[in-house]
Amino acid sequence: MQSVRFDDSSGEPLFRQVANQLAEAIIAGTYRDGDQVPSTTEISTTYRINPATVLKGMNLLVERGLLEKRRGLGMFVTTGGQRRAMESKRNEFLSEQVPHFVTEAKRLGFDVNELNAIIREEYQP
Repeated sequence: MQSVRFDDSSGEPLFRQVANQLAEAIIAGTYRDGDQVPSTTEISTTYRINPATVLKGMNLLVERGLLEKRRGLGMFVTTGGQRRAMESKRNEFLSEQVPHFVTEAKRLGFDVNELNAIIREEYQP
């Protein structure tokens, strides 16, 4: 979890920020299926976060099927965890970002063909 920032003033609970940062690291390939993620103690010490808060965030990812606990060993990315993390992020994008984008585009007078052309142009490598 390099270049991680937790923001007490963001309004988002810290345990969710921990879960989101780990999920983003899984999506980015920092942690791949089967990889061990940093321990609760390691994260809490490095970022000065209460261990119970870190554990709550990690347990959220266990519930989502991204991490699994291995007794005496730690937490590991599940088989298919990266795919599930990506699917979850895509669904979040579709439900939260796209509607705002479309609403604003309509308000600004873009038509579908214009948007399609802009998206195709931006999508090029």
